[in-house]
Amino acid sequence: MRLRQLLERLARGDANVDEVEARLRELPFERLGDMATVDHHRELRVGVPEVVLGQTKTADQIAALLQSLARHGNGALATRVDPEKAAAVASAVDGAIARPDARAVVVPPERPRPPGRGPVAVVSAGTSDEPVAAEAAVTLEFLGQQVVRVCDVGVAGVHRLIDRAAVLRAAEVVIVVAGMEGALPSVVAGLIDRPVIAVPTSVGYGVSAGGFVALLGMLSSCAPGVTVVNIDNGFGAAVAATLINRVRDA
Repeated sequence: MRLRQLLERLARGDANVDEVEARLRELPFERLGDMATVDHHRELRVGVPEVVLGQTKTADQIAALLQSLARHGNGALATRVDPEKAAAVASAVDGAIARPDARAVVVPPERPRPPGRGPVAVVSAGTSDEPVAAEAAVTLEFLGQQVVRVCDVGVAGVHRLIDRAAVLRAAEVVIVVAGMEGALPSVVAGLIDRPVIAVPTSVGYGVSAGGFVALLGMLSSCAPGVTVVNIDNGFGAAVAATLINRVRDA
């Protein structure tokens, strides 16, 4: 996106060759000392920009990475940032917004990314699954997608899901976030003709084994076509949904 904008500015005469040459030197990647090498070309190659995994990083490290990624107007996102660090990062980075519900920090892009064909639904089984669902929703919004949230519709009260079936059918892609036995994606996939991306969460009592029961249940779903990401990986589900939603008919 940034490379195209730069070339468009050159074509219009709003930038000169020396400026473009200087910018191109840093576009592929940028070394931040011994800490990291920021990949500025990732969005050009694969359709989504580099995103900062905040887990185990310090607030100063996260802030430096976000500043580098956001420098040219395309925004930046950090995931798995605890609320205390998120507040510190948001105060250090211009335009940054802490999203404690999603354990994220977002620097919105100056120009929104192109939307997909339609909305992406993020469905959560219970309130305890919400942090992972919120991570998926925030990532989708950062990537330019329209998000519809359907919350607390787990199979223990399946009538709640049936009541929202029309909303799910109106979506292009559906992300389903569930812990415990992980049955919700199978039920959703039996109701709609849309891609279903299942996200097992580490929510549940002892026998749930930190989300492995939900993971195995989703992998062995009796509803064909359910795609499964790793435990608690709302971010990965959002990226997959975005790429699916951008596919155009020939």
